[in-house]
Amino acid sequence: MVAPCRLSVADVLHVDTNTSKSHISGYPPLLAFTAMTGIRKKPRQQRSRATWDAILEAAAQLFGEQGYTGTTTNKVAERAGVSIGSLYQYFPNKEALLLALSEQHMEHSGTVLHTVFEHLEREHPGLEETVSRLVDAAVELHRHNPNMHRLLFEQTPRSPTLMARFQRLESLMAAAVGAQLRRLGVAGPRPEARALLLVQSLEAQIHGAVLSPPDGADTDTLVTEIKALCVASLAS
Repeated sequence: MVAPCRLSVADVLHVDTNTSKSHISGYPPLLAFTAMTGIRKKPRQQRSRATWDAILEAAAQLFGEQGYTGTTTNKVAERAGVSIGSLYQYFPNKEALLLALSEQHMEHSGTVLHTVFEHLEREHPGLEETVSRLVDAAVELHRHNPNMHRLLFEQTPRSPTLMARFQRLESLMAAAVGAQLRRLGVAGPRPEARALLLVQSLEAQIHGAVLSPPDGADTDTLVTEIKALCVASLAS
């Protein structure tokens, strides 16, 4: 669930309306994001993998502490305990570090959401329970790594490459949600558009409720209100 998408769902993903399952070249929904974005593989050798992991961990720490603009590749190399030359073997610039972290973040999100949709397909809960499970999953993703959410959606310049990856994940999410709306009989005359708007609005609402709740309001209360508003809008 990401920033507003410029792609239509149909441009990215075909939804089989007979089975309510999403497909991209044979990949299961949401997990197909990994194949689409071409997530960069880790080095094969153990020492190289350790260096790669140390660099990304240092980058994540510094981005969280100092933001995107305050972080430099020299600072990352120093924090990771490697030379700047070693860092450049894997990451040519600061944006490459950010992209690698965003891929990890979105791969994790796709895996979690894929599990949620698998359960929905198998158990066929009603509207309120379906909305509750989807919202709860999104809330936990925000709580899992709040600094990364803030970095990606509040502080980071939106490069074309990063935006393209956000758009793909959002399109996958909207297609999977659209399949559930069809199953529940609340898809309306334009299910792809409804699902995309739902994903975008929930992302914005949950982001605010978890990371920046207004004074006098706690996250749990806001999440309950988000669920109620979502159910009411779909049921009307």
